[in-house]
Amino acid sequence: MTKSRLWTKDFIIVFLANCFVSLTFYLLMTTMAVYAVEQFQASESQAGLTSGIFVIGALFARLLTGKYVEVIGRKKLTYVSLILFLIVSVLYFPANSLSLLLFIRFIHGVAYGSATTIMTTAAMDLIPDSRRGEGTGYFALSTTIATAVGPFIGLYITQNANFSMIFTACTIFAVISLFIILFAKIPEADISQEQLESMKKGLKLQDFFEKKALPISIVLIIMGISYSSIVSFINSYAMEIQLEEAASFFFLVYAIVLFISRPIAGKLQDDKGDNFVMYPAILLFSLCLLLLVIAQNGFVLLLAGIPLALGYGTIMSAAQAIAIKESAKHKRGLATSTFFIFMDAGMGLGPFLIGMIIPYTHYRGMYLILAAIVFLSVALYYFLHGKKATSKKQSQQVL
Repeated sequence: MTKSRLWTKDFIIVFLANCFVSLTFYLLMTTMAVYAVEQFQASESQAGLTSGIFVIGALFARLLTGKYVEVIGRKKLTYVSLILFLIVSVLYFPANSLSLLLFIRFIHGVAYGSATTIMTTAAMDLIPDSRRGEGTGYFALSTTIATAVGPFIGLYITQNANFSMIFTACTIFAVISLFIILFAKIPEADISQEQLESMKKGLKLQDFFEKKALPISIVLIIMGISYSSIVSFINSYAMEIQLEEAASFFFLVYAIVLFISRPIAGKLQDDKGDNFVMYPAILLFSLCLLLLVIAQNGFVLLLAGIPLALGYGTIMSAAQAIAIKESAKHKRGLATSTFFIFMDAGMGLGPFLIGMIIPYTHYRGMYLILAAIVFLSVALYYFLHGKKATSKKQSQQVL
């Protein structure tokens, strides 16, 4: 039996556009806390907010995008979002106060949240149903590349140039993403007029969240908070334990392992089921945080990048595939935004909350607490989705 084609021209273009937008996010996420402290003498909590408010803006955008993307049209909203993304990238240059920087970060997050929600929704429609887990894993590599290259560029520039160079790089990435998306055919939703009209009406809670995507999305809040502790504070932690050079390669190790493992994990999810990949992934993420706790040298710090990739990296793509799979086809846009909203809630609130506890626990104590929380989230996953997935697989085997 011939497999349905996955790597079409449109899929590749959306993949690349999403990659360049994500590059900006991860480049700034790993440098904004340091920039806020050095440029505006921000406290740890304010620095965390400077980093995390971008994600709060993205969360706000995803709420509205999920409801109105099919009403306005995916193509039109993609162009508007990417144009705004480019404009705001330029506004970092004249920002001369912490309050103005926070406002710019929020609006930048709005543009990012809208653009990535639409492009991910489009990509999900371009993936054949028979290759859902595999295709989601491959598309997630567009973010994987950004998680390695973005922080690497950010850390390199902060060590060898000034922050204006960071904002220049972000502007270039925004131009590239806007230009290449012009050559892609963004698939619009195949929905009836009745379904479209129902999307226009009301402002009920279910209009902003896809109910069937909620269980797995709740797990993502904890994962998002825990991952934000690495993205936002790994640089500061490395400075404290004098491992800055090793830290600059941390996300490179993460990305290389993730680049290899994600497609494999996607195929395993398609063949063996959700639980086969989710349970080990949660435990591996907890192991990553434990390794950060005991890191005394560069080898252990870099070693932590491996279970981070096999853990958090797998959770991200597997959970996204679950959210799409559990939802109706005409609600994929809403399911995608629901998934990202919960992940963003964790990523956005995480740096601020963690920044408040670091003075009391210090970095090692903070990572130890998070390692325990992630470990215990195995039970949360079991009750929210794992138990149901087991029952579904057993019933399929009987049939």
